[in-house]
Amino acid sequence: MRVGVLTGGGDCPGLNAVIRAVVRKGVAEYGFEFIGFREGWRGPLEADTVDLNIAAVRGILPRGGTILGSSRTNPLTVDGGVEAIEANFDRLGVDALVAIGGEDTLGVATTLAKHGLPVVGVPKTIDNDLSATDYTFGFDTAVTIATEAIDRLHTTAESHHRALVIEVMGRHAGWIALHSGMAGGANGILIPEVPFDLDQVCGWVETRFESDYAPIICVAEGAVPADGNLMTKDTTVDAFGHAKLSGIGDWLASAIEYRTGKESRAAVLGHIQRGGTPTAFDRVLATRFGLHAIAAIKDGDSGKMVALRGTDIIRVPLAEATAQLKTVPLDRYTEASAFFG
Repeated sequence: MRVGVLTGGGDCPGLNAVIRAVVRKGVAEYGFEFIGFREGWRGPLEADTVDLNIAAVRGILPRGGTILGSSRTNPLTVDGGVEAIEANFDRLGVDALVAIGGEDTLGVATTLAKHGLPVVGVPKTIDNDLSATDYTFGFDTAVTIATEAIDRLHTTAESHHRALVIEVMGRHAGWIALHSGMAGGANGILIPEVPFDLDQVCGWVETRFESDYAPIICVAEGAVPADGNLMTKDTTVDAFGHAKLSGIGDWLASAIEYRTGKESRAAVLGHIQRGGTPTAFDRVLATRFGLHAIAAIKDGDSGKMVALRGTDIIRVPLAEATAQLKTVPLDRYTEASAFFG
């Protein structure tokens, strides 16, 4: 059997660990051959490939990014895109595909599975917003990086007696902000799921200064003021219709300084959260996902995504995995609010 592998969407720590596990087990235990598709769905769309074997995946476990490259190519918006992929699979002798990605990549995989292509999905996103799995790999690394940044910001904020706002990723889910904000001891956490009151945020800042401490506010890039709108970098969208979220951190720091008279600064982590070496947790989770994904291919159990439930790796229908975003429940946010102000 010849199996294709691709990585789509934003890069994420742990992608190479999945590729390594898929190839190592597939070759050693099942005698499969592998072919890598370059840059997400562009690879199968244009038949841009690279050979994958044991030698190719040696030493990649701790490396960030993806040796296959990635992109936000959406074949469903290309005329004849699905048919082109089917034709290229036939021409290349590809019998099945392991698609590693988030909601967009797996959404395409879901459509291809409905067309009869044997596809198994692996959930990847630092945002942790796929509803069928407890955690996605990459999330732990992003939270660790953001938490370290908050730890560092505490000391500089207190040295200069400033309010500091840290903007983290997550798009329309506040998991990174919630976890890193709690772990780093932020004095306020703002998430997309709960529109925030600017007066209340300024109240947290004032309360913190009254205690002779400098406040840290952790804000998700998709957070929205109660009387405002989602902030974007510009009017452009990607191939999946997503706007480029940007600006809430700078806006909030300026608003806090204007309303409180306290000097405020913003730190935007951006792509730092997605780069570098994956944590031990993400390496293990990504490796387990890869092992179970190639086992699903061997079993002929396509149209599924591997997922973490408790400590077990299970298989769920791709359609279920991409049906809705997993957002932060109100009770989880209320729990964290005990530390605000």
